[in-house]
Amino acid sequence: MTKETEKTLKVGIIQQHNSAEKADNMSRLAEGIRQLVAQGAQLIVLQELHNSLYFCQTEDVDTFGLAESIPGPSTDFFGRLARELGVVIVASLFEQRAPGLCHNTAVVLERDGSIAGKYRKMHIPDDPAYYEKFYFTPGDLGFQPIDTSVGRLGVLVCWDQWFPEAARLMSLRGAQLLIYPTAIGYAASDAPDEQQRQREAWTLVQRGHAVANGLPVVAVNRVGHESDPSAQTPGIQFWGSSFVAGAQGELLFRAPESEECRSVVSLDLTRSEHVRRWWPFLRDRRIDAYEGLTRRFIDD
Repeated sequence: MTKETEKTLKVGIIQQHNSAEKADNMSRLAEGIRQLVAQGAQLIVLQELHNSLYFCQTEDVDTFGLAESIPGPSTDFFGRLARELGVVIVASLFEQRAPGLCHNTAVVLERDGSIAGKYRKMHIPDDPAYYEKFYFTPGDLGFQPIDTSVGRLGVLVCWDQWFPEAARLMSLRGAQLLIYPTAIGYAASDAPDEQQRQREAWTLVQRGHAVANGLPVVAVNRVGHESDPSAQTPGIQFWGSSFVAGAQGELLFRAPESEECRSVVSLDLTRSEHVRRWWPFLRDRRIDAYEGLTRRFIDD
């Protein structure tokens, strides 16, 4: 494959430790976006719910005050940056669709500042310190890639990354890469070796989506410790480790486990075509034999 046939996409990622001050978080994100664009980034991917602390550690009705409409203040803020810098931005917001009806929503801002599309998180966890079902209604937009000037983006969110069906459906609809804004970390009650098994499993399952679908994967996690406001637990130590994998699952970049990170990673989007010729998984799928996948469990 010659250089002339490559379509290189430079992806900028920001792995950030958030504070309780929304204005501070957004200011530092803006600074990071400017820095990465100066380094050639054409697409910026931000972490899950990047404007605030990860508020789902507790169930508190007052927290719904953080939610906002789309379009709204945050899409205006990041849209202006996208337009000024000529870059596509994947943002992650607490969307208020109507009073009492909210979603965990990824929004893609086009280079002209317009909203190219959005994705509402489909798989909603409900675990200790991750009480997302209290805040978020499951998405209703399906697994639909978002067309942009830099490619067709298969944007998913955090817990979605554990489900191969989500990645596959994005792939079948023509996504050119899979993107996962994320907020995941260690429980202090887990032993260090168990913590590392979880972090490696998180990386491995997403690299598996890259292999199974012949697509690059971009996963951007938050980092640092965030206290439990209720003081019932020691809080969450987010494990960072944001990464970019190629179409064969190869690690092209991996951020530190405990430090903030801004980086630009080059992806060759034409590589998927060659990988899929070598490994034609989509050709060999037995679509006539998969009806059981629409059932919760097969017990007969």
